[in-house]
Amino acid sequence: MGSGTGNFLKVVLKNFDVIAGPVVSLVYPLYASIRAIETKSPIDDQQWLTYWVLYSMITLFELTFAKVIEWLPFWSYVKLIATCWLVMPYFSGAAYVYEHFVRPFIVNPRTVNIWYVPRKKDIFSKPDDIITAAEKYIEEHGPDAFENIINRAGKESKSSSSSHTFFEENHRYRYY
Repeated sequence: MGSGTGNFLKVVLKNFDVIAGPVVSLVYPLYASIRAIETKSPIDDQQWLTYWVLYSMITLFELTFAKVIEWLPFWSYVKLIATCWLVMPYFSGAAYVYEHFVRPFIVNPRTVNIWYVPRKKDIFSKPDDIITAAEKYIEEHGPDAFENIINRAGKESKSSSSSHTFFEENHRYRYY
């Protein structure tokens, strides 16, 4: 074994993550996605669509936290191992991550978002907060009217998951 071959192997081993990363995360998934499109089975379509969703999330994570990630020398190896787990059909890692971590947040959100957007009369007026707006509404319409709105909002949020907006005088209330 000549020194040229030995040096080549050293370079390949030192940069294994740089060489294998694109092959594992892009080349093979692109090939498998094209094959999945050509088959009639929806199972492989779901596997590769799920993979591309997760790959996009990983890429967004990397772009967002690039300054922190560059200080982690092992990040490229962790990403390579995780990508192998996501890609290999034997493990079905993409399906597992999607079903257990991504889908619950998208399909069944566990938090209730209530947005209050005050409408200013002019630029010099003090912005209202939700408590002062609620107190003002109770003063003008009475506590029973306020309770009716709260009950109506609770019933509608249980019956549907869509967003609603209703207007009262100078305020817009938005709840999900």
